[in-house]
Amino acid sequence: MVVHDQAAPAPHACRDPGDLIRPVALAHEAAYQPVRGRGDPDALRPPSAGPAAAVRRSIAESWRRSRDAGVDSGLRAAPPVLDRDALADARGAHPLDRHLPLLRDLLRRVADESAHLMVVTDEAGHALWTHGPPPIRRAAESVGLTAGFCWSEGSVGTNGIGTALATGRPEHVYATEHVARVLHRWSCAGAPITDPDSGRVIGCVDVSAIAEALHPATVALVAAAARLAEARLELDMRERDEGLRERFLPRLRGLRGGGLLLTATGRVLAAGPSVPGAGGWRGRRLTAPVPGGTVTLPDGRSAVAEPLGEVFLLRLPPMSGVQVRSTGGPAPARAVARPGAGPGAGPLLTLSLLGTDQPSARLDGAHLPLTPRHAEILALLALHPAGLTGDRLSWYLYGDGGSPGTVRAEIHRLRAQLGGLVHAKPYRLGCAVEADFLAVRRLLDEGDVTGAVRLYGGELLPGSDAPAVRAERDELAVLVRRQALDRGGADALWTYAQTEPGRADLEVLERLRALLPPGDPRLPAVASRRARLLDGD
Repeated sequence: MVVHDQAAPAPHACRDPGDLIRPVALAHEAAYQPVRGRGDPDALRPPSAGPAAAVRRSIAESWRRSRDAGVDSGLRAAPPVLDRDALADARGAHPLDRHLPLLRDLLRRVADESAHLMVVTDEAGHALWTHGPPPIRRAAESVGLTAGFCWSEGSVGTNGIGTALATGRPEHVYATEHVARVLHRWSCAGAPITDPDSGRVIGCVDVSAIAEALHPATVALVAAAARLAEARLELDMRERDEGLRERFLPRLRGLRGGGLLLTATGRVLAAGPSVPGAGGWRGRRLTAPVPGGTVTLPDGRSAVAEPLGEVFLLRLPPMSGVQVRSTGGPAPARAVARPGAGPGAGPLLTLSLLGTDQPSARLDGAHLPLTPRHAEILALLALHPAGLTGDRLSWYLYGDGGSPGTVRAEIHRLRAQLGGLVHAKPYRLGCAVEADFLAVRRLLDEGDVTGAVRLYGGELLPGSDAPAVRAERDELAVLVRRQALDRGGADALWTYAQTEPGRADLEVLERLRALLPPGDPRLPAVASRRARLLDGD
């Protein structure tokens, strides 16, 4: 038997099970009553149990959280949260779905040969996958330790899954350390898995077994499995990053001043060649950008976040002391693509048309306010890069009541802003175009529901009555909503619920209410909004 320093309680797996079960069971019966323990002011033990009943600090803290969440120690099983269809959708949407074979292969031998159960959950503690021999699976099902059930701390109290998710580090919970008495014959070890892109915990890998069977190396094993999963997620991220750099780096190189390419999560993809120390910027994390908002750089300067498809372009302001000649005010944009120019040398038009009654554009960073009609024309030309005839554009804009003459007048006024970038015969744009609504479609096609919902700020030109714009708006709205419900997790659904169509969507709120774990700070807002809708207010 390994002897440990008494100031730091030994992991349960290195002790005789009976030595731990009896005193901790007494502490458990004290109903989470905190008292001072010897050598650990935060220990929990009943006054009559003596020093041997001191509970590990991590368990003491978890018991307090469980007590504050109102968890009943007499509960019989974890609560079900996902039906069969919702479970299939949640699995398909989760980033770990493609890496599940890796986790199974790593833990299969432990699970199959030693009667252990492997469980993989999402960030809310919802069990998505389980693997183990039939006898342990049957025993696990009796307490809800199976796919579709919630194992957050707020639902079932202290346990290897919920406690690891609550602390953000690997945890083990042995027998009577569980709050729920029905789990006192179980022991488990869990490790959270962090998304390298956002830095947020996205799930947990857990190994559970009966108390006498949990091996001393189980905690290290699940921690290694979590790190391996994170390494695979990082490889996925790097692959996506290379694709984004290949697509957008020419725009960065074409800037006259310095600039940065930023992901929607705030990671720096690349720095322009004129940025001092350009090589040191890649991978740094800044504040997550908001379209048109400012991002504060480490040196205190601020840069406007210009949406550029799935990424953001930051045009860096000059360093302190560098003089810039004032232009005396805005001037009409007259950027014209040069024949034979490289892919990053021509002008770039970015359109921000989602969820706003004040659509806007940027031409190589210069802000261009748009009239509603010009926004409609640019949206349609972006949708049809090969061009549209006057008759077709007129029908798309006005339906049967339009005429090519009306379109010519609008195109003439648009050219006053865009110069020679609007071509005729057919009408088309002679520059690179990035539009938020096109980027959303691209992300949906690639299966990145979370990224698409994050970029979807609302419906396309919500005030437009142009027939073709209405059709595109309705189709995109249906696609985003359906994929958010079918394949999005709690974060994606919450983001969608903040859009104008999502605020009053009862089905979205009902799904959120089921997905969010007890104690989640978003639950009160979901419950309040849902109640108003049900009351008809």
